[in-house]
Amino acid sequence: MTTSPSSPCDLDATEARRLIGAKELSPVELTESCIRRIEAVDHAVNAVIARDFARALETAKRCEAAVMRGDPLGPLHGLPVGIKDLVDTAGLRTTYGSAIFADHLPNEDDGVVASLRAAGAIVLGKTNVPEWGAGANTRNVVYGATGNPFDPTRSAAGSSGGSAAALACGMVPLASGSDTGGSLRNPAAFCGVVGFRPTPGLVPSEKRAMAWIQLSTLGPMGRTVPDACLMLSVMMSDDRRDPLTPAVPGWLRTDRGAYAAPAPVDLSRLRVAVTHDFGFAPTERQVAETLADKVGLFRSAFARVDETTPDCAGADEAFEVLRALLFLGRYREMLRDHPDKVGPNVRANVEEGLRYSAEDAARGFTLQTMLYRRWQEFYRNYDVILTPSVTISPRAWRELYPVEIDGKPTRTYFHWLALAYAVTLAGHPALSLPVGLDRHGMPFGLQIVGPRGGDAFVMSVAAALESLLARDTRTARPKPDLDKLKSSPPIAGMEGFRDFG
Repeated sequence: MTTSPSSPCDLDATEARRLIGAKELSPVELTESCIRRIEAVDHAVNAVIARDFARALETAKRCEAAVMRGDPLGPLHGLPVGIKDLVDTAGLRTTYGSAIFADHLPNEDDGVVASLRAAGAIVLGKTNVPEWGAGANTRNVVYGATGNPFDPTRSAAGSSGGSAAALACGMVPLASGSDTGGSLRNPAAFCGVVGFRPTPGLVPSEKRAMAWIQLSTLGPMGRTVPDACLMLSVMMSDDRRDPLTPAVPGWLRTDRGAYAAPAPVDLSRLRVAVTHDFGFAPTERQVAETLADKVGLFRSAFARVDETTPDCAGADEAFEVLRALLFLGRYREMLRDHPDKVGPNVRANVEEGLRYSAEDAARGFTLQTMLYRRWQEFYRNYDVILTPSVTISPRAWRELYPVEIDGKPTRTYFHWLALAYAVTLAGHPALSLPVGLDRHGMPFGLQIVGPRGGDAFVMSVAAALESLLARDTRTARPKPDLDKLKSSPPIAGMEGFRDFG
């Protein structure tokens, strides 16, 4: 546990915003505290890469002046945020983790960044990613690897690994993320923070390359569930540049205020399904055992807890095909024009996509549809599903991806993400909640999966469970040792730091 004295940067986002509104915390003081924390510990983990400190401090001064004048304040007024380096930020280097865009300086903010700024957020810097978000190990040749705050030699996962590590270390109170095969949930689990994958289209992205394949979505990350709720309420909007956004039904896209804070929920009325593998994911034995240990501590809080799973037959094949189609459509020309500047994960997916026929693509979409319908039947009898967020405990970031789990080989470089991509295929909202440590002393994430369109409900269940589990040291959110990180050697000096990953 951290032994450092509490600083403003350690405040939860919701509490910091309350204090700012009450004139008890200066946005300048909070921003300066976040900058000091980055400068003190980021050498150990390499989470915040492109930094915008001077502009952030100027923005913080304007935020403070608005508070003192009594101006109306946005929901994120004065809160520093980290922006994932897959998302454009005007005037701030955005590389996508790609050598091809190592010097890219966008002229405009992506829509979600514009929404955050409009709500009063202060963009402090960019957070590290794998090349184009491919693979759940945050490494690239532009900025290097991101280490886990609990052990910088281990992976922070990805692709939102920089965001998760920054949050865990108190560098920012909020950070953006995105998720295809678990890129919000996996790093949240590895770093002991909260990552929420919303229903695709709830948070718009005007730059979807193949928008009708509903695998990818932007989403919020925070240290607590209420923090993630607050950020989600700002990120969501009806942006018709994203064709998925108008497809989100009106009953789901209710007033933003309904998402700003989790509503109360009675856990004792919930029917819960628990599975360590969805019937197919290659889950480590110790992860399955940790799940059983954790659930055993709080299963009495629910009306019913059954060891069962929806039928996920065909999930591996469907995700492999649809993911490859996404990469083929987005990166084929890039690989053709810059073959020496494209890493192994992106290359593997593009080459796989080239091998598929129209028949293969049709089968992939058909398998996904069949899985979705089986999930709808399953949720007639259950309110939520609980699983581990990730199939393994954090491993060394030098390992590009797990080639085996418990001695059994993995199918692909992303097969170890199967607990996450089963949910992606079904299109259901899901949240990774930190639930203490696993048997290796690393953070353990509990994935809470809700019914179709149950975004606000998932947040409510997670918040209630978070409040319950915070009372027990075995299930409370773990925190890294900041003093140890301060004295740690720079991660940049480790072998393989800037290799393709």
